[in-house]
Amino acid sequence: MKTRFLLLAAMAAWMSAPPCFAAEFIAGGAVIDRWYAALLAADRGGLSDLLADDARIRLDDLGIEQNKQEFLDSMDEWQASAKGAAIRHRVEKNENGVSTVIACYDFPGNDLLMREVFAISGAVITAGAQARIADNCDSF
Repeated sequence: MKTRFLLLAAMAAWMSAPPCFAAEFIAGGAVIDRWYAALLAADRGGLSDLLADDARIRLDDLGIEQNKQEFLDSMDEWQASAKGAAIRHRVEKNENGVSTVIACYDFPGNDLLMREVFAISGAVITAGAQARIADNCDSF
């Protein structure tokens, strides 16, 4: 009964949200879902479609920033290191074309909790930044 009440309350809150907020949240969430699916598969074509031509990806932990082509070129190395991995994610916030995501990268030997921020315009990512939150996903 409590679960049903919470579900109804959540639906009422969602339905009362301004239409632009709801559309933005759904659109941003769809792009994010496609991003993580393509990233896990090292799907260069899918990632290329999701990234704007002038996109910049910043990997704060590594101290590097990559343009679209540099990011796509790194997929061979990523594919080898991500073999057998899983990625769980949840969108924390989606506002004014910026989505903040908490992502757990479950690698076979370890896991990492990351905060990732994406600037999204239409259906493409124009910028991304990634920073480590924790060396495990216990708090995910």
